[in-house]
Parts: sequence; C-alpha cells; structure tokens
Amino acid sequence: MSIVDTLLLFVTGLVASGINSVAGGGSLVSFPFLTLGLQIPDRIANATNAVGLFPGSFAGGIGFNNQFEKTRHAFKLLVVPTALGSIIGALLLLNTKDSVFKAVVPFLILFAALLLWFQPKIKLWMQESNRLKISPAFGVAMQLLVATYGGYFGAGMGIMMLATFALYIEGTTHELNAVKNWLGTIINIACSAVFLSKGLVDVGVAVPLALGGFCGGFLAAKLSLKVNPDLMRKWISIYGFVMTIYYFYRVIGF
Repeated sequence: MSIVDTLLLFVTGLVASGINSVAGGGSLVSFPFLTLGLQIPDRIANATNAVGLFPGSFAGGIGFNNQFEKTRHAFKLLVVPTALGSIIGALLLLNTKDSVFKAVVPFLILFAALLLWFQPKIKLWMQESNRLKISPAFGVAMQLLVATYGGYFGAGMGIMMLATFALYIEGTTHELNAVKNWLGTIINIACSAVFLSKGLVDVGVAVPLALGGFCGGFLAAKLSLKVNPDLMRKWISIYGFVMTIYYFYRVIGF
C-alpha cells in the first residue's frame, strides 16, 4: 500500500469508530472503502473491517466508562452469549462462498441503513410504558442472535443492541452505550480471533484501520455530548441507501 492509502485507512478507521460511538453505522463507511476504494474481496474486507474496528469499540468503552457502573450487571450477564454468538457468526461467514456473500451484502447494508434511519422510532416505541418488557433470559437469547449477526457482518449491530437493551435494562442512553461498546468489543475480538486463525484478514490494511479506530472511538465518546447524533444518523443512513443501490448494481448490473 502507498502512504496515501495508509493515511486514508487511518482516517476511515477514525471516522467509522467515531460514528459507531455516537450514532452507530460506522461500518457503512469503512466496509465500502475497503471493497470499492481498495478493491478488497468482500469476505476479506468484512473480516478485516471487524479486526480494524474493534479497538474503536474498546476505546469507546473506556470513554464511556464513567457511565458504566449502573449497567455493569447487564454486561456480566451478556458476556458469554455475546462471545458465543460472535464465533457462530464468524464460522457462518467462513462457510459462505464468496459469490453468495457478495450477493448478500446489499441486503445487509440495506438492513443496517434502515435500522439507522428508523432508530428514533424504534427507541420511542420501546420507551412507551405500555410496550413489551422482556425477561433477562429472553434478553440473553436476543443478544446471542445480535452477536451472531455482528460476527457475520457487523454493520448496525450497535443499533440492534441498543434497541434490545431498552427492553430489559434500565439506564440512560449513555449508560446503555457503555454496555454496547464493551459488548461490541467482545463481538469484534471473538470473530477477529476466528478470522485471523483462518487467514481471512488483510493485516496490512487492518493495522492502520485499527489505529484510527482507537483514536476515533475514544475521542467520540468524550465529545459525544457536543455532537448532534440525529443529524449524523440521517446522513449516514442516506449514505447507506446510496451504497445499497451501488452494491445491488454490482451484483445484478443493468
């Protein structure tokens, strides 16, 4: 890679992890850059993206650590299903043919973009006092499914976690974000271990992405109160819809 590519990867990691910490959907930025900008095959780009962004989740967890005390009990409850689900998702990816994954990518990106776009309505629906409240046991099962998705692809998993947390964990948005970042770290570490062991990661790409991701995750957590997450969410959602159209075009052509 050239020096320019390395710098662009650092900036991409910084931006993507910053978006993940504040609004979610950072992979909608980093994954297209790897596949379209650097022409990395989809499955390798997906695995490399997971490895490159986990330091950002870790740094975001550190940044939100002062919000973590009230929801620490939930983290302990969800550690095992989170790690297990991530490994299941990673193994599913390893057993997905390149051509099949390439065809699935547009649907995954569309799903993530829709989650991001409708995030406020999902949040409002769950905050209404008469809505469904689920048991912690069912919450564990839901987290297993979310972590499986996260190990397989990852874009939008933070939004999915926040959505399910609101059903059975008491806490403010920032307190739930603290749990989300630490569990997101576990998801990315677990699937990264599988991907690295199977040689599916472009390490030269993952390193500058990870360095940028660590900086972006920490800074965004500290500056989150000064950023308009709703505005960022809308722009990232629109970007996701545009990427969905392109990835569909890439699969079927016109």
